Order: sequence, then C-alpha cells, then structure tokens
Amino acid sequence: MAHHRQGKPSPQLSSMAPGVPTRVLAARVLAQVIGRGRSLKAELTTALPGLDDSRDRALLEALCFAVLRRRTAYDAALAKWMQRPLGARDEELRALLLVGFAQLDALDLPAHAALSATVEAARALGRERQAGMVNALLRRAQRDGIPPVPARDAFPKWLAEQIEQDWPDQAEAIFSESLTPAPLWLRVNHQQGDRAAMLQRLEAAGIAAETTDLAADAIRLPVPVAVTALPGFSDGALSVQDLSAQQVADALAPRPGARVLDACAAPGGKSAHLLERDPSLRLLALDIDPRRLKRISETFARTGVGEHAQVRAADATDPASWWDGEPFDVILLDAPCSATGIIRRQPDVLLHRRATDIPTLVALQARLLDACFGMLAPGGTLLYATCSILREENQFQVEAFLQRTPRAGFLPLGDAYGHDSWAGRQRLPGEHGADGFFYARLLKKG
Repeated sequence: MAHHRQGKPSPQLSSMAPGVPTRVLAARVLAQVIGRGRSLKAELTTALPGLDDSRDRALLEALCFAVLRRRTAYDAALAKWMQRPLGARDEELRALLLVGFAQLDALDLPAHAALSATVEAARALGRERQAGMVNALLRRAQRDGIPPVPARDAFPKWLAEQIEQDWPDQAEAIFSESLTPAPLWLRVNHQQGDRAAMLQRLEAAGIAAETTDLAADAIRLPVPVAVTALPGFSDGALSVQDLSAQQVADALAPRPGARVLDACAAPGGKSAHLLERDPSLRLLALDIDPRRLKRISETFARTGVGEHAQVRAADATDPASWWDGEPFDVILLDAPCSATGIIRRQPDVLLHRRATDIPTLVALQARLLDACFGMLAPGGTLLYATCSILREENQFQVEAFLQRTPRAGFLPLGDAYGHDSWAGRQRLPGEHGADGFFYARLLKKG
C-alpha cells in the first residue's frame, strides 16, 4: 500500500465531525509518546482540554492507554498487512492506525462508527490520499482480528528478563496483569464520615462499589466513573488512590501528635491520608521540585488538611540545606523508582524505561535512605516504599542499607502487604486488584 509523506494542514478541532477530534488528538498524543519519547501524562494534560464533552475526554484516555498496552500486537499486524512500511515522517498516521485497531480490538467499539471517524481523522490530519489505506487496514482488522502476541513481548527485553529472574513463578502473571486496565480505588476521608456512609452515597448515585479488609478507608469501583461524577469528590470526602498506596498509612501508623516527614511527597496523597486520619500530626511534606508543590497544596486544600501541614521545596538527600535538627518520629520515603509496578496505570513506562536507569535510581534511593535515617529519632520508624517490582530497588536495596547501618533494624509487616521479601513485603501488579508496591518498615535502635 502506497503512502504519502507530506500532509496538508489539518482543520480546527471545532470544525470536525463528531468523534473525529478525539481520534485526531489520540493520534497526535501517541505520535509524541511513541515517536518522540514524551510522557503520556504530560501529553494528555495538554490534549484533554481540547475536548468539551467528558465522554470524549474519557475515550481519548482509553484509546491512548489501549494502544500503549497492545502496541506490540498492533505493530505486528501493521508489519504483516502493509506492503511497504510507513516512513519516519508518518508518526501521526501510524499512531492513527493503532488508534483504529484499539477501537475494534481492546475497546470493542461499534465498527461502523469507529471506521468512519478514523478515516475522517486521517483526512483531518492532512492524509486525504491515505484515507483509503486506513479504511482497508481497519476493515481487515475488523474481519480477521488482531493476531495474538504473548504479553511478555510488550516488555523491553531487559525488563522481561529481569522480571523472570526476580519472580520466576509469577512472571507470566506480572506480564499479563501489567497490560490489564486497573480498577478505580477510592479513599474515604475520615474527617468527613466513615466508609459505610460513603458506600450509601455511592449507591444512591447509582455507582457500584466494593470494600476490602486490607485497608479500612478503601473502596473499589468495579466500573470506573469520572471523578466529577463521584459524590463528595470536589469537597474532599473522597480521593482517588490505589489500595497499595493506601496501605502506607497502616504500615506507618504514627502516634498522635508525632512529627512526620514525607520526604518525596508530591502529589501529596499519602500525606493527606495520614492527616485525614489524625490532624494532630506535625507533618512536613517535602519535594525537590518546586513545581510539584502546587499539586501537594491542591491535594491538601481539597481534602481539608492544609492547615495541619507544612509544604516545602527541598532536597531530602541534603538535610544540611533545610533541616532544623529536630528529629522526626516517623518518616515516609516513597522513593523515586522504575515504576515497574504501575505499568497498568503508566503504560508508557514500557517505552521510556531503560536498563541504564536502574543503577542511577538505586544510587539515589540509597542516598535518600541514608539521609532520611539520619533525621529519624531513636525508636522512630522509617517506611521505605516504591512502586517497583525489581528486587534491586527493593529487597536488595534494604539488605544493603541494613548491612551498612548498625543502628537500623526492621519491623516485619504481615501478609496483607504482599509476598515476604526478607526485610520487606512485595505486592505484585494486580494482586487483590492493587498496584505493584514494595514496603519495608525500618526501625532506629535507641
């Protein structure tokens, strides 16, 4: 199938037929993410305001996530079905074809509407001469289906091999679960009512909800809804937070009035949870990036805990530049990591993460552990947490820390936190419907 490299300028979104702007934006977002290494979250933040209807915004997100989860299969189908491969300057056209496949495959949208809108989107992107090709390829996908590929093939080779080495018995489940859409987990704000009352509010709004014994404030929605449709979200009665992240508050369980440091706090959900449970905490939320402080402040303001916390831009690896010398009773170190436990929420990790990133992250985590432990009061607790599933960042990191730190010990956590991982616990993606997450509760001996 021939293709035309140079497109003409596309019309404004507002002048396009219904459904077309969503496909155009999805193609543009994915061309940036796949072709230029951009962050999916950043690109969606820019693109979503271009759509007025919340259903179109939800579809845009769903299309991008579906393509990134199934990209290996869709690329293989294109390679098999096209006589000539697309060129380097055809990123938007290639992305649009993947969007078309996702509609028919992962999202199972009505075929007629999906084909029509996607072919029109090709024209809107200035690819009038390729509209027939787009139509033909989508009709073939509709007729034959997308040829299956193993879930492992979606992972970069180095990461697939590392997962198989770290988790030989669970590797296939990790690959599969990482490509499965995550459920929507909500956290109930204790300052505004209990979980039972919130369940009643959700039921009255026609929203199906479930609870779990693993976290006292957690509610799971089997069918996700827009946050704007959640009763109590705008006034902070509910927040969106995965089950694994909610369990941090249980693992820390600071005593009333404790001095608490959240060393890498943005966007602030874990600090807000601690303060919702106990406003008497003297909490300092720290983040190295001043731009991210706005997110923390917004989270605190919406949940009503802002007056109980300090927010500060500072480098947790360099206490001398900001710390007043008063020890903290409890420290949460939710460390920067590979994000390999949350691929189902951030599928562009599969594109952007490199093997060379891991030693750099491990070195930063070690510096953070050493610096934070130095600010911990004798008898105090430090929770080291990551959303990684790699032992090098988790179990081996904590083992190395305990070996070089004579005053450090660990307090075991129970089965509710996942698999036994020596001094810590590791939940793998999808277990109990939750994200992959690591926890190690460290103690400073008196």
